[in-house]
Amino acid sequence: MRDDDFIPDEMDFPDEQPGFDPEVGLPDPPHPINWNLLSSLDLEAELLELNRWVDWLRRTYGLAASVIPPLWHRHSELLWELSALHLSWLAAYDPEQHASAPLGWHRDFADARHRLREWVTTSGTRLDRDRPTRQTSWPGEDPVEPIEETPIHDRDEDFVAFVIEEVNRRRQAEDAFYAGIDPQTGEVL
Repeated sequence: MRDDDFIPDEMDFPDEQPGFDPEVGLPDPPHPINWNLLSSLDLEAELLELNRWVDWLRRTYGLAASVIPPLWHRHSELLWELSALHLSWLAAYDPEQHASAPLGWHRDFADARHRLREWVTTSGTRLDRDRPTRQTSWPGEDPVEPIEETPIHDRDEDFVAFVIEEVNRRRQAEDAFYAGIDPQTGEVL
């Protein structure tokens, strides 16, 4: 008897393996992040992940503080740009992506470095000191408060404090929102 003469019955090879889910363990595809709409928990997770990637990026490519300054996280224009660059990198290096996708990412990275330099110049943040990004008052608005530079002593300590502040601020906003909901109907009071 040859192997190809053997015909298994249906019980030997069931159509489906019980409990097998092909989606389990697969990462979600990258999707744009709207930093304004994240929950406090998602905000914390996304900030930590972006920080990890930005640290890898600056070290891998030897980027100066004029491109990615230590307190990039305190400047929303840098946060949004770096977040978009990170998502683009995730998509370009996805195993399902075409082999030329990383070249496209590097073209986008070159453009992003120019924008990052412009944002850093506009914001005024530097390697050793930081200040809030300058704002221009439009006619009819109150004048902007004077801006003071502060020295940067410990970047990692500042990042942790920033994450805690932002998560707490977002959590307070969530708590205030949910406090205004009728528990019986789910309607906003």
